[in-house]
This record gives sequence, C-alpha cells and structure tokens, in this order.
Amino acid sequence: MAVKRIHLMNVPIDILPPEKLEETLLGLLERPGTKQIIFLSLWDFLKARRNTKFRECLTNAELVLPISKSLLKGAAFLNLEKPVRYNPFSTIISCLAILDSHYKSLYLFGGRKRALNKATKNVQATFRNIRLVGRYVGHYPKDMEKDIISAMYKATPSFVLVSDGVPEKDCWAYNRRNNFSSSLFLYNKDIINIFAKRTKRIPALIFDKGLEIWVEILYNPLKIFLILPYIGYRLSLLWCKVSKKKND
Repeated sequence: MAVKRIHLMNVPIDILPPEKLEETLLGLLERPGTKQIIFLSLWDFLKARRNTKFRECLTNAELVLPISKSLLKGAAFLNLEKPVRYNPFSTIISCLAILDSHYKSLYLFGGRKRALNKATKNVQATFRNIRLVGRYVGHYPKDMEKDIISAMYKATPSFVLVSDGVPEKDCWAYNRRNNFSSSLFLYNKDIINIFAKRTKRIPALIFDKGLEIWVEILYNPLKIFLILPYIGYRLSLLWCKVSKKKND
C-alpha cells in the first residue's frame, strides 16, 4: 500500500495520497481478518493521548485519516511530513463508488429504523452494483449483540459502514475483531442520517476552509468551550517542540 504512518505526539496518523485510495482500499479488502479505517478529528486525537485503549485501537487500524486542519498544522509545526486531510463524507462516497465498480458487498449498521430504511434505499439507488448483504439499527438492546455479530459474520461483507447508535463507535469493531473473518469497518456518526436526508452534511467549501467547528457551535453553543482543549493542544505542541530542541 502507498501509505506512510507518522506519529504526532505518539498518536498515529497515516499519509495517503488521494489518488492511491482505490488501490489501497482494494488491497485492504483482499486481506483476511477484521480491518478498520478511522477518521481522526482533533478531539479524537486528544482522546487518544489520554486514553490508552483508544490509542491502541488507532495503532491497530489499517488507515488513520486526519480530518482536522489542526492536525496537519501540528505535524508541520513539529517538522513531520504533512498528511493529507480527508473529508469524511466525500471519502465515504469514494469508497462506495470503488465498492460499486468492483461488485463488492456492504453492510449498513446504525441509525434509527426509519433512517436506516431510507438510507438503504438511497444507497441501493445510487450504487446499483453493490451487494447489500445486511443491515441493523443502532441503539439496539445489549442482549441482541450476539445475534448481530453472528449475522454479520455469516454475511461476510466486504465493507461495514458503522454509524449512529453503535456503542464504542470506532472501537466497536476493534473490540470484537476476533468475531469476523474478513470485513473492513468504517465509523461515521452522521452518515446514515445524511444518506437518509435527515442530517445536512458540512458543505465542502466550509470543510475545505476548516470552519466546520463553527457549524457545530451554531447547533450546539456549548461547544464553544472546546476552545479550552484546543489551547491545551497548542501548548502541548509548543512543549513538545521545545523539549525536542533541548534533547538535540
């Protein structure tokens, strides 16, 4: 694969040129076992720095793709090779297009029943060559999980799109990795609702400018307090750079 992994303050981030996405995705689909693609936001990055289990999940993922401009700036500040930033929605669409062109299979996991039904219809209408081998809602009773895992194992999907209502989010697949023979998992909280047209996706122009946090604050003003961990991140970068200079 054309992937290079760097570590930003001990958190893994992968550098994947966009033109190599198809080649890399197809390569992953051919490999046995449970595999993961993880979209890494700044807040996920900060979580990984303090949460060993989550950092372990990232370390074992096949692809950790940064979605925050702050992570790219942090890598540049510490003189690391600069990663490529990925837009989650457009990347998922690209992945589905690749699955479609190679007649691969898909499992949809998450969302409420009506949203999942609508999302399923829209995905099938758009990507006609994808074989939808199963689906299950999120927010499910805990005693249903064994049945969900069993059904997913039997379906052996090429790609599992995980969304809202699935506990442990990115870590769901990793913590159950011994239960699947060969599937690639990708988690995105909003994707089922976006496909169902219940949630609006971040406009590409706003994402490209790195202003998506202001959209989140518009819907939830309490997120303005995220400025505090952001300041902590900048201070950590500065401390890391100063410490490195002292050691050189």
